[in-house]
Amino acid sequence: MDLTMLKIREFIKGEDEETWLSIRNAAFKEYDDFRPGTMEDMEIWKKDPGFDEVGMFIAELDGKPIGRIHAYIDKQRKDKKGYIQGLGVIPGFRGRGFGRQLVDKAIESLKERGVQTAQTWIRDDKPIAKHIFESSGFKLVRIFSTMRRKLDAIPDNVEKNTDVMLRAMNEGIGDKKLAWKLNDEAFSEHFDYRPTTLEEWKHWFSHPDFDREGWFIAFLDGQPVGLVGTWIDSKFVQHTGVKRGWIETIGVLKPYRRKNIGTSLILHGMEHLKSKGMTEVELGVDDLNQTEAIKLYKKVGFQVIRKDLTHQKKIN
Repeated sequence: MDLTMLKIREFIKGEDEETWLSIRNAAFKEYDDFRPGTMEDMEIWKKDPGFDEVGMFIAELDGKPIGRIHAYIDKQRKDKKGYIQGLGVIPGFRGRGFGRQLVDKAIESLKERGVQTAQTWIRDDKPIAKHIFESSGFKLVRIFSTMRRKLDAIPDNVEKNTDVMLRAMNEGIGDKKLAWKLNDEAFSEHFDYRPTTLEEWKHWFSHPDFDREGWFIAFLDGQPVGLVGTWIDSKFVQHTGVKRGWIETIGVLKPYRRKNIGTSLILHGMEHLKSKGMTEVELGVDDLNQTEAIKLYKKVGFQVIRKDLTHQKKIN
């Protein structure tokens, strides 16, 4: 373990943005869903109401940036939980204990700020990261699936709700607030969920890639009962040439579940992405989701491509 010349320092807002991005782009380049982060992405992130540079750390070896990590506290949460995300070490500097040093620094930072539980996410195709966190005392608490399917043959032989009416989100704040409320109510029982603030929701809708015509609200007997939101990352499509869209969110209010409304919503979202030229679609789902959403996604042709592992550790 070569740690003698390693320095881990705090991120300096206004100075380190390009360094942060350069580490990210070098460290995650081998990911199958990678596309380079840009300064535009960084500026959008910094405008997020929850952005806080405290807990962002850069690792330098002989003055050269070689890694990074973010120990993040969600100040909107009532519980004392912190999150460790963005661990990345540039190829060529791996296997020398630097990743473990970054994780230790993140834990120390969260502990100093009074956090009781640290949480992180690890892809199942990244065994080294998994080993680093588990050797630091993190335990698996939840498993999520990333699922994907082609859009060449959207199924028409599955049962939908023929009484539900779907319409695209209107311009203006009224429908945005409605979507915000529907999303929060639909996900209120989900693992680790906390209500999204209206400011956060407005920030999301201000993103250059946000397309309100790809967000649909479901009505049953005139009452709003669910929504689906699609997403196309234009930079990903441009960089990879892969025409992949996302089902960014899909939810149905509890009294209206098991009525095939979710089926109608996801099929509608897929049709929209196909109309925009996408050839495949991806989404993420909690394997233990109380609504058993993973069964719906499998029913309409999605297949699991990887698992995303949630780990936690008590630190105070």
